[in-house]
Amino acid sequence: MQFATRRATESDADAIAEAHRDSIRSIGPWFYPPDVVDDWQDGLTGDVYLNAMDSGEVFFLATGTVDGENVVLGFSSDYRIEGATHGMSVYVRGVAARRGIGSQLFALAEAHAVEHGATSIEIAASLAGLEFYRAQGFVETGRGETRLMSGGSIACVFMRKQLK
Repeated sequence: MQFATRRATESDADAIAEAHRDSIRSIGPWFYPPDVVDDWQDGLTGDVYLNAMDSGEVFFLATGTVDGENVVLGFSSDYRIEGATHGMSVYVRGVAARRGIGSQLFALAEAHAVEHGATSIEIAASLAGLEFYRAQGFVETGRGETRLMSGGSIACVFMRKQLK
């Protein structure tokens, strides 16, 4: 699958939301029951990403063609948690999974974090993303739950990657 990457702009917010929901709907059911998948995607609208951008979160996109239509295949983000600790996320549509797209998106977000003084990245990985993040050099620091946009919660694995 051919794809191109770039930094996202505000005009991409709705397309990011659609790619995020697609990732959850197509990959999430392998790891979570239907009610959790529904809660996970609930409330993910373009406004979520616009607000995140306004708060300083930076997004990167992979775009390509699916069924003759140019779409966002996936995205990554980088944001500062506190001091030199950053947070990150990577989501890829089911049709684009396991093709190197997530790894390239992760590399863009990680490079951005390093450029902006990050010495570590901390995440709450979904069970669906656990092996991906391990492959990117993260180590597990604990297990628990994290709060979803819908107000529900989801089982996750807390992970950390030292950068320097």
